[in-house]
Amino acid sequence: MKAGPAEHAVLDCLFASDLPVGLAVLDRQLRYTRVNRALAEFNGVPVEKLLGRSVAEMLPQAFDKLEPLLRAVLDHGHALEKFRVRVLVPSHPDTPSDWEASYLPIRDAEQAVVGILVQAVNITSHRKAEAILRESEERLRRVLNGLFAFVGVLSTEGILLEANRAPLEAASISIDEVRGKPFWDTFWWSHDPNLQAWLRGALTEAAKGDVVRRDIVVRMRNDSRMTIDFMLAPLRDDGEQVTHVIASGIDISDRVHSERALRASEARFRSAFNAAPDGMALVNGEGRILLANTAMDRLFACPPGTLENSDINELVPLASRPGHPALISHFFAHLQTRPMAKRRRVQALRHDGSSFNVEVGLNPIPDSEPAEVLATVMDIDERLAAQAQIERALQEKTALLSEVHHRVKNNLQIVSSLLRLQSRHVDDSVKAVLRDSKSRIRAMALTHQLLYERSDFSALELGPYLKRLAALLHDSYANPGQTLELNVQAADEGMAIDLQAAIPCGLIVNELVTNAFKHAFPHRASGRIMISALRAEDHSLQIEVSDDGIGLPTSPDWENSKTLGFQLVPMLTEQLDGTLHLMAGPGTHVRVNFMNPRDAKETTT
Repeated sequence: MKAGPAEHAVLDCLFASDLPVGLAVLDRQLRYTRVNRALAEFNGVPVEKLLGRSVAEMLPQAFDKLEPLLRAVLDHGHALEKFRVRVLVPSHPDTPSDWEASYLPIRDAEQAVVGILVQAVNITSHRKAEAILRESEERLRRVLNGLFAFVGVLSTEGILLEANRAPLEAASISIDEVRGKPFWDTFWWSHDPNLQAWLRGALTEAAKGDVVRRDIVVRMRNDSRMTIDFMLAPLRDDGEQVTHVIASGIDISDRVHSERALRASEARFRSAFNAAPDGMALVNGEGRILLANTAMDRLFACPPGTLENSDINELVPLASRPGHPALISHFFAHLQTRPMAKRRRVQALRHDGSSFNVEVGLNPIPDSEPAEVLATVMDIDERLAAQAQIERALQEKTALLSEVHHRVKNNLQIVSSLLRLQSRHVDDSVKAVLRDSKSRIRAMALTHQLLYERSDFSALELGPYLKRLAALLHDSYANPGQTLELNVQAADEGMAIDLQAAIPCGLIVNELVTNAFKHAFPHRASGRIMISALRAEDHSLQIEVSDDGIGLPTSPDWENSKTLGFQLVPMLTEQLDGTLHLMAGPGTHVRVNFMNPRDAKETTT
């Protein structure tokens, strides 16, 4: 090799490149004057330590084998090409390394040999590097094959180079059936020409450096379909040039199915929500309406959809509005269900400025974060009007019953007198029958007398009133074949009540005691009924009727009962502005608490 300017330029290019071949220039003293990075790595000695040092110094264990070869080139000028040699070098100090080398003489202008160009490859290092690379590739292959995700390696032209096991097994195909083919022509996409066209364009974008992502439906075994989250991502080298495209996908069929089910569920909820006859609104802690149904829009005379994202305080009359935010804050600080059954009547404000009466039920949404509450609003104006009409009818009925009872009492007294006169002219057996009938008629007349005969129109004592009523009821309803005790525990004085309270009070006791006589002791020879009355700690009057009979089979539905007795008891209790309780225990125990109007007036005064 002649070492002229042109040759030096060639050497400069070779040494500056990243060739996998080791290169060095030795002078006649076999010192390193030039070394590339590959040879330094093969020898296990940095480039800067080699320059200016001799082969004997840097490779002492290999020099005995290398020196004759090097001297032959220097002395005779003949090249030694592609010879094999096994020597020890610092990169593998314990094991000889196999080398393939060429020694080329370097000549000056007079053709004298002035040095040697060394070309060498450490075959042992290459083998180890290849083994490491194969092991790394195998490890990567195992990792990829162990992934549930779909992974493929494509060229920038869209040719499939590799694919992991998951997409192949899911489609029941082998790698040989798809490797080397344009990706859009492989098995997974062949069912949809539009999808193939999209994929061709997407690969062009990815090859330019863009990431493309989309949910798509691919073909799988037995011509089935699978929805995957698909992505094409460019793979760049150290110079940021795109060398490959990585295709990946995750099976999202279950997620898509769940999303569809969720959308269907939401649609059903929305349909039911909007079909509800009562106004419903979802409200957050700031009083913001997040959702409102059509009934809510209709109830407040608002255009459809205008209530959503509005302030619920705008639905409150101006007089109550200043304190309403504090009520909302307090409720959200102590979340609990507040049903409409509590009958908390409030005023609401329509969009047109008119007000109306409503009942509001509040139901916190479980696990909502931040907290949300479903408010149910019911217009009760019509119900209140109907209730007022019922109350008027009840008053009319009470007045009518007063007259009826008065006339019935008089008529029964006449009948009783007639029976007494008639009994004077019959034999003993008929007389006994007439006597029983007369006793029953007298008891019936006495019932009317106890309810409506009065010497003091302002008030009567509750204790004596209940005792006389109990005696009447016992005479009227006790079965001669049974021993039924009817006891009254009530003070004779200290519980004076107005007539307007005495009438419903007497009717309540009459209904409860009558029910006990009739139904509490079937097939029993004895039993006990107790009536008690006392003044409670809050100064209200408390009347309790109990028995030790069989009890009620189920808790009565006071409001919807078909029996007149159970309808009258809650109505009369409400007329007293009282409370009705059915208490647990053997037998039946009913308690009524009410504030005597006389006491209420005195308290107010």
